[in-house]
Amino acid sequence: QVQLVESGGGSVQAGSSLTLSCVVVSPYLDDEKCLAWFRQAPGKEREWVGNIITGRQNSYYAASIKGRWTISQDSAKKTMYLQLNRLRPEDTAMYFCAWGYNGGCEREEIYKSWGQGTQVTVFS
Repeated sequence: QVQLVESGGGSVQAGSSLTLSCVVVSPYLDDEKCLAWFRQAPGKEREWVGNIITGRQNSYYAASIKGRWTISQDSAKKTMYLQLNRLRPEDTAMYFCAWGYNGGCEREEIYKSWGQGTQVTVFS
C-alpha cells in the first residue's frame, strides 16, 4: 500500500480555478494501478470524479465534470493533479485521492489507500 497526501484546496469565487495535487509517498509506484480523485459534499455520498491508470497516458472523468476539469500526472514526481476550472458552488466538497488495484477504477470499493482530503469551497 501507499500513502497519499493531497494539497491545493481553498475557498474561491465561482468561476475561478484551482489545482489540487496528490503526492504518492512510496519508494516506488507500480504501473497498472488506479489513482483517482473522489469528492464528498456535506450530507452526500462520496463520488468518483476521475482517474488515471499509472503508467498510461489516458485519464477518465465523471460526466458531471467532464470538459471542465483535467487530471494529469508527473510520474517522476509521483504526483497526480486535478485542474478544476469554472468552479461552481455545487463543487464545494472535500476532495480525496485514492490508490487501488485496477478492477474498475470508478468503483470506490477497489481502493486500498486514501489521502486525508483537501477542502474546496466555492462561493457565489
